[in-house]
Amino acid sequence: MLSISNRGLHMPPSPIRKLVPYAEAAKKRGTKVYHLNIGQPDIATPESILDAVRNSDFKVLEYSHSAGNESYRKKLVQYYRQVGIAVTPEQIIITTGGSEAILFGFMACMDAGDEVIIPEPFYANYNGFAVEAGVIVKPITSSIESGFALPPIEDFEKAITSKTKAIVICNPNNPTGYLYSAAEMEVLKQIIVKHNLFLFADEAYREFCYEGTHTSAMHLTGVDDHVVLMDTISKRYSACGGRIGAFVTKNKDLLNTVMKFAQARLSPPSFAQILGEAAVDLPANYFDTTKAEYKKRRDTIVKRLNAIEGVFCPNPGGAFYAMAKLPIDDADIFCQWLLESFSYHNQTVMLAPATGFYSTAGLGKQEVRLAYVLNVESINKAMDCLEAALKEYPGRKN
Repeated sequence: MLSISNRGLHMPPSPIRKLVPYAEAAKKRGTKVYHLNIGQPDIATPESILDAVRNSDFKVLEYSHSAGNESYRKKLVQYYRQVGIAVTPEQIIITTGGSEAILFGFMACMDAGDEVIIPEPFYANYNGFAVEAGVIVKPITSSIESGFALPPIEDFEKAITSKTKAIVICNPNNPTGYLYSAAEMEVLKQIIVKHNLFLFADEAYREFCYEGTHTSAMHLTGVDDHVVLMDTISKRYSACGGRIGAFVTKNKDLLNTVMKFAQARLSPPSFAQILGEAAVDLPANYFDTTKAEYKKRRDTIVKRLNAIEGVFCPNPGGAFYAMAKLPIDDADIFCQWLLESFSYHNQTVMLAPATGFYSTAGLGKQEVRLAYVLNVESINKAMDCLEAALKEYPGRKN
């Protein structure tokens, strides 16, 4: 009998997408489903960058350079300069989404069996990338009570072993929305210098900071060889389907190594590079409107959640996610129940159970992640559903 690899067996399913069949079944029954489970913005992709793709004129859809089109990398240098990051086109490798940038980083910096430290809860697919690369995730737990602030330096020190090669942060954070402060970034700098580690910084939500300012890992001084920026246009320009990201570092040896992985997959998507290049020319105030809209949605959902009896939701400083603690027995069961067994005025809400964002077994059982990617009217209707559901749910805990 043919067998599946251990890697395949240990590859975790997406906690965000695993409930999709239940949502599809609910829709077939005629139930309206409000999708707060996934970070798919409903804000329109800018027309001008779509036009750049529509109006592109070439006779052959060729491979690009393995590092990405030089013209796009030069444009990205302009973009990064606007956010206080000084890099050259040669220090950027364009990737197939931010996902490939993360995977390239894992494979280029770590061998099978090496360890990476990640504050949890964290973006669930980090677990999948670690399995693909044969890397072991060592979680350090942050708590909802502290708003998911960076764990103390002592917790990092306890987790570091001879196998530890890197720390991963997402700033602002997915799934918590937490915005790491400049002081917290300096703590991370101390750790990577002391223990000679890489710092992988996933900054997909850089533009969406509502209180305070964003401190990039690339703003840290004296650690150029340690820092790797993993970036993407997906959320920035509401272009998730473009699948264009970037791997950015000043470490020459690392760039040369990642280039070998980039050559093996030939080249990143051509049309989306055209789109990404055009996006750099959007008006300087483009993000003002989208940021204001997300802030309005954040304020709405956090207020509504905390007004529900037994619910606690810290105020996220960035991105477009909120984590909430609910008076329930099991988030996975509850989220499935919402789709299978519950309806409020023929409507329900789809949430992401938080268990999939923790690496430590047993954590997050009373927590859910909500993506405030719908308009305020839809968010309010979704919260009406959630409030009604918590009154009916047979596994409610008081």
